[in-house]
Amino acid sequence: MNRRHFLQRTAAATTVSAFPFSIRASDKSGAKKFRTALIGCGWWGNNILREALAGGACELVALCDVDSRQFQPTLANGAKGVSDTPKLFRDYRELLATAKPEIVIVGTPDHWHALPMIAAVKAGAHVYVEKPIGHTVMEGRAMVNAARATGRVVQVGTHRRISPHNISGRDFIRSGKAGEIGMVRCFVNYGGGGPEKPLPTIDAPKELDWNLWCGPAPLRPFNGGDPRNPSQGAGNRGIHPRGFRNYLDYANGTLGDWGIHWLDQVLWVTGEKYPRRIYSTGGRPIAGPAVFSPNEQTTDAPDHQLATFSFDKFDVQWEHRRFANNHTDKGENVGCYFYGTKGIFHMGWQKGWTFYPTNASDPVISEAPKLGTPDSQNIKENWADFLQAIRTGTKPVSDIGEVHLSTNMALLGMLSMKVGRSLEWDGEKERIIGDEAANKLLRREYRKGWEYPQA
Repeated sequence: MNRRHFLQRTAAATTVSAFPFSIRASDKSGAKKFRTALIGCGWWGNNILREALAGGACELVALCDVDSRQFQPTLANGAKGVSDTPKLFRDYRELLATAKPEIVIVGTPDHWHALPMIAAVKAGAHVYVEKPIGHTVMEGRAMVNAARATGRVVQVGTHRRISPHNISGRDFIRSGKAGEIGMVRCFVNYGGGGPEKPLPTIDAPKELDWNLWCGPAPLRPFNGGDPRNPSQGAGNRGIHPRGFRNYLDYANGTLGDWGIHWLDQVLWVTGEKYPRRIYSTGGRPIAGPAVFSPNEQTTDAPDHQLATFSFDKFDVQWEHRRFANNHTDKGENVGCYFYGTKGIFHMGWQKGWTFYPTNASDPVISEAPKLGTPDSQNIKENWADFLQAIRTGTKPVSDIGEVHLSTNMALLGMLSMKVGRSLEWDGEKERIIGDEAANKLLRREYRKGWEYPQA
């Protein structure tokens, strides 16, 4: 990418029509407010921003998105009757150079996590980055190394580490009340799937820089919708907005999306770091073969997937499917079961946790969740922990170094499915043992004009 084109795009973004307010969260204590910027102004980036501003410790100074249609709803999301105007950018590099934020939120699609996060910590900012931390294993390693080299705090959006019922559930298991854990099963099963009909290729809207949206990833034809239209949100199978997770050029399907939450729970609860062996299989028997032509395309992620991760003391199973959801897993279709010698512990989401003792005469024990709105999450608590880590110089609960290991589990599961064989993993060296063809997939070539981050 040459400098002239970079500046032209930046100028176009910063001249987006001005909005008559800035976003300054009130802080009655008079404490210093952190200059905060949001890169990626979509649905989830707005959820994070809302909690960041509600806490009163942050002042929004800049927004960045390649789709200018995202700016107005983002500003309305946080305005609340304040004054002045945050600066608007299309390119994160110009934002970092101009706005000089102290905190950066990276709420972009997965393939855009690594480069902005690394650039932000090098520019001196602390970062809250969404999960999974990277699209490939070596991106994640470069992100961890950059955080450590700069001494910046990097919190990942695995907010289940700080959800009250997850914390108490972890304590329950670690206290030995479930007995010795011999196996864990993680699952996310959502139904409604059927044969997938291809979506037609259409021209990208004038407000969207589609080339920059694709960025370092392959340039695919556009087939998306309008982020301002709720009917084209979560149910939209187009790449943008919100459909990108099932296009493997930009994300890693359900395992890379939901899987990271529950695989992270396994490592967090047990204290383990790396599986020794990974095997995964999956496909699209219900969705049908992936279609990708100049005129139309479908998603290409598996509609179901099974994976096994072998540790020294126990095995972990992963399963997901996008069909045949009937809530047969004790009433909730997501979570993980820890199978212990004293019973089965279900670490869930919207129904909290439940322990089913082996002895049928013993009572079932459960704890209800305490979740925030919207979308039943605990971003508020995760953000407060992030600020505490910045102020005290300690590691946050979802530190990037730990969530890198959880992300690797999901990425290795996808890699095993792609190559069609099991993988022997050296977690210390982050290499696949005796399989150089698979090792080449720990990274990928970036598109011309972009440089893969160096670890």
